Amino acid sequence: MFILTLLLSSLVISVLGCDDHAKNSSIPLSTRIHWMRRANAALAELSSPCPFAAFGTAIVNHTAGGLGELVCIGINSNSLHGDPTLHGEIAAIQNCSKVLTDPAGPYKLSPRDAISAFKQLSLYTNAESCPMCASAVRWAGFREYIYGTSIKALIDNGWGQISISSKEIFRQSSALSSNTSFIPGILTNETNPLFFWQYDVNATCPTGCSRVNSTCTLTA
Repeated sequence: MFILTLLLSSLVISVLGCDDHAKNSSIPLSTRIHWMRRANAALAELSSPCPFAAFGTAIVNHTAGGLGELVCIGINSNSLHGDPTLHGEIAAIQNCSKVLTDPAGPYKLSPRDAISAFKQLSLYTNAESCPMCASAVRWAGFREYIYGTSIKALIDNGWGQISISSKEIFRQSSALSSNTSFIPGILTNETNPLFFWQYDVNATCPTGCSRVNSTCTLTA
């Protein structure tokens, strides 16, 4: 059960990768991997294993103990809704707002309490957030922000991106009252292949998909 409480101590912005995660976080790396895989799995659950814009997000309550509790998921839904701002992180935040305030759901929070609840949640995204989404993460006041593939890796593999890192967005957001722990580079061996086939016809398709002409599609 999601319990609404205020954080008793501030969280510092720290830069962590897989190599030094274990010594810098109370949450095991195996737990990080579990939830990053859940962000990846959101693609097949809500679309296919190989959508072109393969950006998936899982929002988790780690205060629930154990592995944590999944609150909601989201994927890039631009083409589904005709909304160019509906990136995976934005879709997930909107989905969580609905889940948290649903009078028939498990949490039944007021809008005001739902906004406060985000300060206890961790956002896992399989690719580094663009400036818009990184700003949304900070405005929401998430407890933690964890990503896989970097913006640099996306650009290096053909993706059009705004060349402002989420780390820089976080640095420029120090005047906000909340703090968000910053954890990059989780499970890149599994997140990178989701983004490296789109502009390389010789790249291997994600599991469950195969090449049809120049694109990867769900294997029949």
